[in-house]
Amino acid sequence: MSKNQNTSSTALILEGGSYRGIFTAGVLDVLREKGVTNFESVWGTSAGAINSVSFKSKQIGRAMRIMLAFRDDPRFMSFRSLVTTGNIAGGEFMYEEIQNHLDPCDNEAFNSNPMQMYAVASDVTFGTPAYLHVKSLPDDIKMVQASASMPTVSRMVELDGHRYLDGGTTDSIPFAAALGLPDGQAEYPVVIPDHKPAKKALVIVTQDHDYVKTDMNEQIAIRSQFYTAYPYYEAALASRSERYMDQRKQLFELQNEGRVLVLEPPEPVEVKVNEKSGEALLSLYLTGRKVALDRLEEIKSFIE
Repeated sequence: MSKNQNTSSTALILEGGSYRGIFTAGVLDVLREKGVTNFESVWGTSAGAINSVSFKSKQIGRAMRIMLAFRDDPRFMSFRSLVTTGNIAGGEFMYEEIQNHLDPCDNEAFNSNPMQMYAVASDVTFGTPAYLHVKSLPDDIKMVQASASMPTVSRMVELDGHRYLDGGTTDSIPFAAALGLPDGQAEYPVVIPDHKPAKKALVIVTQDHDYVKTDMNEQIAIRSQFYTAYPYYEAALASRSERYMDQRKQLFELQNEGRVLVLEPPEPVEVKVNEKSGEALLSLYLTGRKVALDRLEEIKSFIE
């Protein structure tokens, strides 16, 4: 079989970043409003996985509504939630109450949409990314929770005998997996069962073009000694900043080659992990919309 026969068309890749994901929500709402939805698959890490759900379920505005409506609710994202539940992002509240009752996901629309969804989590035992195939909701919602469970401030999510935390530690921007390419300095690509590599990818990142990552958060996680029983995961934490910058370098090289198109915030993003300012969040959402509208024809041309 030729390479082209074994390749799907275009993948949609969504970086995470907690509340920075509202930039992505703005982009995605414009894409759906304008009918730019012809993606073979969507791959989301952390907040990117959460955004993927509302995009696949065709619910314009839902991701933005949730972040704005519940930002002040201590059950949603707070240190009170961390103390009382072990998760800074309240698992039961986010993935049960909101998901099924307060702003429910249209599970029927999600399940009938042929676009495939992958949520990227980190396998804590092996220190490697896991590309979890979210086939059906509500059955697979724990995969999304696993992808978005930040280290040191979240409990591990156990699925099928594996322990998972936030996918950002091991694959923040999963374009290489979607395209069937080696990631960064890896020699071989990851093989994902039942997945045919995409020809190209539209990639939405949540940091500006000149962003340089430090390892402050990862060092906090290592010093916490929460993960001394998981040496491979600790090693992944220790190398994350370097790997992330290598990943961004590879991403923009692929953009120069025409394999990917990157949408990014035009300025440094200042919103915090636990952002409470509705004005700041709405501004970032509108920035995402503007980026998508300004580049709409370029996006359409790229995915055709």
